[in-house]
Amino acid sequence: MESSSCSSSISPTSLLYWNYFNLLFIRPVLAISFALSFIILGWILAWKLVLVHVPLIQEIFGLRKKPVKPKPTGLRRYSKIYKEINTAKSITE
Repeated sequence: MESSSCSSSISPTSLLYWNYFNLLFIRPVLAISFALSFIILGWILAWKLVLVHVPLIQEIFGLRKKPVKPKPTGLRRYSKIYKEINTAKSITE
């Protein structure tokens, strides 16, 4: 009967330290790593499925270059209107 109590080479104090180590260090580290991995996985899925296709995000991260269009010279509508008004006034005066 004495052999059952002495056969254990682990002392109760070492089990107590292991429980505190488990409670104070391992569990919070595992919880934080699980939460961060869940957030990162969600971000990757959102990026691959949705955010890449949004034009604003494409411009911010430089994923799509905007082609530079030269200004057309014949589309100055306001200047044409004011020029016509000025020529009409000068003719009537």
